[in-house]
Amino acid sequence: MAEAGIARLADPDVEARLARLDDLLEGLQATPGPTTRSATEAVVLLTEVYGEALARIMDRADGQLAERLADDELLGHLLVLHDIHPEPPERRAARAVERLRPAVRERGGDVEWAGVEGQVGRVRLKAGGGGCGSGCGSGTTELSDAVQEAVLAAAPELTAVESLAIPSDRQAAPAFVPLATLTHRGDR
Repeated sequence: MAEAGIARLADPDVEARLARLDDLLEGLQATPGPTTRSATEAVVLLTEVYGEALARIMDRADGQLAERLADDELLGHLLVLHDIHPEPPERRAARAVERLRPAVRERGGDVEWAGVEGQVGRVRLKAGGGGCGSGCGSGTTELSDAVQEAVLAAAPELTAVESLAIPSDRQAAPAFVPLATLTHRGDR
């Protein structure tokens, strides 16, 4: 809980600052010279010190507090950045997929976590949009991209995310035709 009088950043404000930080760092890297090297080294050292402080907090946190800290989106990303997240990558990735699932289902699709093979996460996808047969790829591509982004953000240790198709329950089942009807076509 924040104490009275201490200003806190809302999530959009944090995202805006992170985007600005990315821009500034890209600008620094594009400008060679001793000042750039010093500024970059300062950022790296500051990041390492904050990472160490965060690691010490996690060392002292009991299981429930560590879980609550890891559940916070910003803290969770920092824990991953510093390789101190208490959950394994597969569990984080599975949770990311489960968080997406209601929105995907709302659009008539589905997504399921299928596990990790080597360093590759696997998900099963079914795009929504009813009436689309196998020719509707754009919805699946957008869904696949969104799932990949979410999984790799939660578990950047994974090198890729592979999408497997969930068979559509709207596909017609193969018809059963009794052999007798084929051999006795003229009989009534």
